[in-house]
Amino acid sequence: ILRVAHMNMETITMDREVMHLRDSMVPKYSELAYNGFWFSPEMKILQNMVDLTQKNVTGVVRLKLYKGNCVVLGRKSEESLYREDFATFEDDNVYSQKDAEGFIKLNALRLRIQKMINR
Repeated sequence: ILRVAHMNMETITMDREVMHLRDSMVPKYSELAYNGFWFSPEMKILQNMVDLTQKNVTGVVRLKLYKGNCVVLGRKSEESLYREDFATFEDDNVYSQKDAEGFIKLNALRLRIQKMINR
């Protein structure tokens, strides 16, 4: 139950790339703990990283328990990275349609180069 709540809180308080990096380190962290290297230098480095990723993971998660299932009903946090006023494509100071255009062109660059090479 706590794991479900914690992981759901992470989804609104942790940056996506930080989550990916943290997840990629889990196998090494587990290996070190399993092999008894709890006080090794590499474990200290990994633990410091984990501690840093958890700094802003705080808030409230509402859960419903029913027949062995744990369902998240809602979550809120002062540290949330989600802001409703930023989650819009309307006229605002946060997002410009030009941003998307540049991103799409840059992301597709490798495909255009590959097409030119294969002609």
